[in-house]
Amino acid sequence: MTAAPLPGRVLAALQDHGHTIAVAESLTGGLVAAALTDVPGASATVRGGVVAYVDEVKAGVLGIPGRVLEEDGAVSRACAVAMAQGVRDLLGADWGLATTGVAGPGPSGGKAAGSVHIAVAGEQRSAHRALTLRGTRTQVRADAVTAVLELLLEVLVPHLSGGRGTVEDHSRQPLPGS
Repeated sequence: MTAAPLPGRVLAALQDHGHTIAVAESLTGGLVAAALTDVPGASATVRGGVVAYVDEVKAGVLGIPGRVLEEDGAVSRACAVAMAQGVRDLLGADWGLATTGVAGPGPSGGKAAGSVHIAVAGEQRSAHRALTLRGTRTQVRADAVTAVLELLLEVLVPHLSGGRGTVEDHSRQPLPGS
C-alpha cells in the first residue's frame, strides 16, 4: 500500500486535529493553495489564501511591518513568519503557511535564485526553515510547495520529522519592528 499524496496527508492531519489552514504565497504564486484544494473535501479545512507577490501586498493585506520589509527584506525569516501569522489572523485559520523567496532563473534583490524561506504559524507555535533549492524556476517553486507542506506535518505530527533540518520554534515571539 502506498502513502497518500502529501497534500492529502496534510489535510487529513489537519482534520484529525479539527484545524483549518490559510496560505500566504509569494514565490509559489498560489501553488500551495492549488495543491491543497486539488484534494476532494479540502473546503472543510482550507480557509483561503493570499498571493502577496509584491511588498505592497505583503504590507497592506498581510500586515507585514514596513520595518521587516526594509531591514530584513521580503526573502527572510522575519518576513516568512510574519506572512504566516498575517494570513492566519486575516482569514481566521488555526494555521498559516507562507512561502517567500527567489524562484529564478537569476538573483533578485541581492538574493540568489533558489533562496527560499517557508514558515508555519499556529496559535502556540510557529516554525521556519531557510532553504537553498536548485533547479529550474518550476522546480524551485514545486520544491517550495513540498517543503512548506512537509514543515506543517512536522509541526502537527512531530514524530513524522525525517530530521532534514531544524524546525525553529518561535512561539509567536514578536517580530523585529512590530
